[in-house]
Amino acid sequence: MEAFTYKGISAGKYVEGEIEALNQEEASFKLKEQKVIITNLIRSSKKKTADKKKSKGKGLSLFGKKKVKVEEILIFSKQFATMVKAGLPILEVLGMLRDQLEGESIKEMIEDIRKSLEGGVTLSKCFEKYPEYFDNVYCNLIKAGEASGKLDVFLLKIVDSLEKKENIKKKIKSALMYPSIMFTVAITVSAFMLIKVVPVFAQMYDGMGIALPKPTAIIMGMSDFLRGTGGMVLLFSLIGGFVLFRYLTTKNEKIKYMWHGRVLKLPVFGELILKSLLARISLIMGNLSAAGVNLLESLEIAKSVSSNVVVTEALENVKKGVFSGDTLTKLFLKEPLFPPTFSQLISVGEQTGQLDEMFNSVASYYEAEFDTAVDNMSSLIEPIMIVFMGLMIGGLMIAMYSPIFNVGALIG
Repeated sequence: MEAFTYKGISAGKYVEGEIEALNQEEASFKLKEQKVIITNLIRSSKKKTADKKKSKGKGLSLFGKKKVKVEEILIFSKQFATMVKAGLPILEVLGMLRDQLEGESIKEMIEDIRKSLEGGVTLSKCFEKYPEYFDNVYCNLIKAGEASGKLDVFLLKIVDSLEKKENIKKKIKSALMYPSIMFTVAITVSAFMLIKVVPVFAQMYDGMGIALPKPTAIIMGMSDFLRGTGGMVLLFSLIGGFVLFRYLTTKNEKIKYMWHGRVLKLPVFGELILKSLLARISLIMGNLSAAGVNLLESLEIAKSVSSNVVVTEALENVKKGVFSGDTLTKLFLKEPLFPPTFSQLISVGEQTGQLDEMFNSVASYYEAEFDTAVDNMSSLIEPIMIVFMGLMIGGLMIAMYSPIFNVGALIG
């Protein structure tokens, strides 16, 4: 028996839970007998975990086997889409890609997909065997391509979606790289000066027997603290605090929700993260809508875009509201997470009956907004970090040399 997680409507109410059955067809039949209108039915993650344990030692689950890189998946998807568009048979394409690509792990995965396809399994089911590399969006678009006979079109949509996702990641990383390096350098240099340089000045000033200015006394006190047991206590406290923070924001749902909400309200960065999520959600909703996936399932799949529970909950609320017959515009307006512009653009799509095109337009709009925000942040961060380093290191040096200046003034 296998476990299946279901979501649906029963007696006019939204219901969800688990059911055991031999296969998905039997699970669907049992739910229909219980008068449940199914909106989503998938194999339970518990079962997936058990399957992984059973399959230990096979394929990509071997201990020590390298994972397939995101870049490899993107290259594979690009070449796969191009060759299928050129009219080559899919089995032949998979065989060619298996021989062309360099990574051993991706070679094994492609060969497994090819053998499954050769054995009569549908292409979408072959990809579903590797959920860690091919998410719900990927598999559903392939399924839509198979059903419509336009696999090449939907493969190109997948490539476009993957490229945009990677571009957003790269832009966020590049925007954060400079301040991260500057901050690390400033902290490292300051720590080195406090531990190695300041003690030299302290010995010199002790021999001179002069009264130290307050800033210099504070710096020397910090140096003594770091060089003594206080430094180790501080280090272990920071490490322990970080581990505790990670644990609480991962395991405690209430704290996790509060932290994820706080992240979206961070100055500059919160807006940047939200715009990237809105662009990604809109792109996926547009592609799934164009593929003929129903609205409820599209919203369910879109929830997997973000690991932020605040965003996931907002989409779940919208999904539940669809059951009551409310329009998407009204439902998105109810959620404070989504800006009014988002809802207004969706409203145009609902009124014209071109929701898929409007979702793609929304994605383009927020991609442009995201690019502008990244550029603005990059132009602001550089002078801010230069001033920060100047104040931190320059202030430290001035505090240490000020007693010498005072002695010079007295002698003069």
